[in-house]
Amino acid sequence: MSDKGVTDTPAARLQALFEGHRLTPTQRRIAHSMVRRAADVPFLSSVELAELAGVSQPSVTRFAVALGFDGYPALRRHLREVAPAEQRQSADSASYNEYQQAVEAEIANLRHLAEMLADPRPVQRAGRVLAASRPLPVLGLRAAASQAYGFAYFAAKVHPDVRLLHEGGTMVHDRIDAAVRAGATALLCFALPRHPREVLDTLGYAKEAGLSVVTVADSAFAPVAKVSDLLLPAAVGTGLAFDTACAPMLLGRVLLEAMADELPDAQARLEEFDAKAAARGLFVE
Repeated sequence: MSDKGVTDTPAARLQALFEGHRLTPTQRRIAHSMVRRAADVPFLSSVELAELAGVSQPSVTRFAVALGFDGYPALRRHLREVAPAEQRQSADSASYNEYQQAVEAEIANLRHLAEMLADPRPVQRAGRVLAASRPLPVLGLRAAASQAYGFAYFAAKVHPDVRLLHEGGTMVHDRIDAAVRAGATALLCFALPRHPREVLDTLGYAKEAGLSVVTVADSAFAPVAKVSDLLLPAAVGTGLAFDTACAPMLLGRVLLEAMADELPDAQARLEEFDAKAAARGLFVE
């Protein structure tokens, strides 16, 4: 999903800065870390950024030069100059406790997602790809398992054959093979930090099997980008001990809506489910 035209959030400005540059794997790792901590990056030293990304300090310097700056101080100075007023004037946010700050960060992530969705074409394209796949495997391991489960639960009400892949191990490749034999043409993946190596291996296997891979990830520079045909980014919150993923969850629901729009019998399936649920007394009104 392109962020062109979306320049008033820290993450969007960073992604716009990185676009058009051919980055090495190490540099993509730095970029990914910067996007995840976009609000803090203008105030980090090169050593702090290197520790955040798990790379060497000289790698950070080379990264800044690759972006066209004389060095990291010039890059940091540029980021401070383009920071919005509310980012530079943090008096109000400084009075928030850590829980409030986590909520405020998620609100910013959702606002960024709303701005990206001003161009609905990438999500609509993904919806068409997923709707056309029969069956539709949905992958999510470890931290992303709940995202995949939520999508699969609702998708099964409008899509005729959804197959949840939320457990790794040697069986996941077998299940992908079975889906391909049954006619699958695409796979949806939810990928969240920390990114398990098994997810990358599984997506690589899916592509080799001929599946188009649509991925919802926390950043356009996430490790899964290299094994995804279409990546839709939604930032996670990092202010608490464990990441929060409101934006990826909402993006999953938006993607579900786009897929349902491409299924001509989606409404009929929903009405049928509601009728059966009422007959069974499934829900308490």
